[in-house]
Order: sequence, then structure tokens, then C-alpha cells
Amino acid sequence: MDFTLAYPQLHHERTGNTGTPGVWLFDSGVPGRTLMISALIHGNELCGAWALKDLLATGFRPQRGRLILAFCNLDGYDAFNLQHHDASRYVDEDLNRVWTAEKLSAATTRERKRALALLPWVQQADWLLDLHSMHEPCEPLLMTGTLPRNIALAQRLKTPRHVIIDAGHKDGTRLRDFEQFGDISREEACALLLECGFHGDPASHRVALDMVARMLRESGLADADQTPAQWLLQQPDSQRVLEVTQAVVAPSMNVSFAQNWQGLDTLPKAGDLIGYADGKPIVTPYDQCTLIMPSLRQLRAGVTVVRLARNYSS
Repeated sequence: MDFTLAYPQLHHERTGNTGTPGVWLFDSGVPGRTLMISALIHGNELCGAWALKDLLATGFRPQRGRLILAFCNLDGYDAFNLQHHDASRYVDEDLNRVWTAEKLSAATTRERKRALALLPWVQQADWLLDLHSMHEPCEPLLMTGTLPRNIALAQRLKTPRHVIIDAGHKDGTRLRDFEQFGDISREEACALLLECGFHGDPASHRVALDMVARMLRESGLADADQTPAQWLLQQPDSQRVLEVTQAVVAPSMNVSFAQNWQGLDTLPKAGDLIGYADGKPIVTPYDQCTLIMPSLRQLRAGVTVVRLARNYSS
């Protein structure tokens, strides 16, 4: 699929208004939630940058609570190359795998240093919307983690069509699961990660705007007439909630798929062939197994190449 989403210029947006580059704070002065919307955790995910740029351009100010907007991995973004867009995902290491006290205490990479600069703003947030996009073409996916409060929020938002309950990655903690967002006792702290579609698809920009508008309303920061009506997409008739049961992690570079999976492919029988790793077959563990974000673009040992999911029953 072609990379046709335009590259947004962020000369103004990257200055911020907080003293932290790329971070904006708007405080209504009225009690309410603090909502953080983050974009560019990965430097090649342009849809979130566009959505935050558009929101700033409207002059939006919350009626209640506080709004934090964060353009996160600016170094990765500055390295963006249309011909090699996967290479600008990060500079030294994945910014969405460094969110542990141990890694943040050893700020040896540019991503860890950036995470430390973002940390005070992250810790202030009650709710988080983290805007991402995907290596391959796929319908939007709303990733909730395993906490019931996040699943409930996703269902109240009523979009997108597919909600994914996932436990995270073995190679590091994501922002969505950090501190208050992963603490089962912090009932007020909700966090969602939205995969808006393929990196280069202009439709991913529209999906990001839609969710920004919905989160501003659902969080209580804005009333319905405060966000542009044209940002809202038609919501699906229903949502399908899928629970990830396991991740297929590459043991080496010797991994291949049996077909050109598109994502959300549902294989009917246990034992159906997904691909091969080090010459051994990768097969479905149960009937009606759905493949979540299959991709070999970032293939290396230790990277998740596909997640396996089934229909969720609460």
C-alpha cells in the first residue's frame, strides 16, 4: 500500500507551552479529569501528529478539567524518510517499551531521556489516549489491555468495530500500561491505545480525529457542541471484542507466513497453518482463531510477529 498521508510540518506545535518541547497543557480552572492525548510515540505514525495539530489549530480549550497534548518522539519524527519509513519508528530504542522504573533510571538512550522529560506529564494524567498506526493495512483496532475499566470505556465509545484485549509485549512496558494506567486499584485511571490503520493511509488521520473528539466528550472535558461535528465518523452497528491469548514471538530472523495475512483473518480450525519459525510450523491453538497485526516488517529475534485472539465473553 502506498504511503500517501502527507507529512505534517510541526514548527509551531513542537515548541509546546510547558517548557517541555512538544507538550501542551490547557487547564480550564474547573474541576475535572486530566486527559492526555499522545502522538508520535513512534516517529513514523503521522496520523496522531495530524490529529493533535488539527486540534491545536481549532483553538480548543476544555470546559472542565485539563488537557495535555504530547508530540512524543520528535527525534524519530525528524528522521522520517518516505522511502524508508519503518526506519524512523525510533532512533535508539522503541519509546513504547521503556516505561519501567528500571529503564527510566538508566537513561542511556535518546528515547529514555525523552521518556523522562515526558514523565511528569504522564503522571498527572487520569485518562490517556495514545494514537498509533500500523505497519500493514488493517481496520482500526482499539487496544484496551486487560483491565475491565478500559474495556468498559472502549464499549462506551462504541467505535471502532474491533476492540482488542491484549496483555502487552514481552520486550517492554508500553505507556498505556505504565504506573497508574496498569494499577488495578486506580479505578479512575483509564488508558486506550488506538491503532488508526496503516501508517500511510489518509483514512488513519480521520480515524484519529474521530477518537480525539469522542474522548474529549467522554472524559467530560468538552460538550458535544465543542468539538467539530465533521470529525465524527459513522459508528459501526456493533463492536467485536477479541481477547489475545498469546503472542507469536520471533526466535530468530527465520520466520515466514504461510499466506499474505491482512490482519483480522479468522482461521476456522485448531491446527490451521499460520507460518513457520526456524522450520517449525506455527499453527492456531483453537477454532475461530483471529490474527491480530501480523507483520514481518520489524522482524528480529524477540519481536512479536502476530497475536492470536478469540471472541471475548465477559
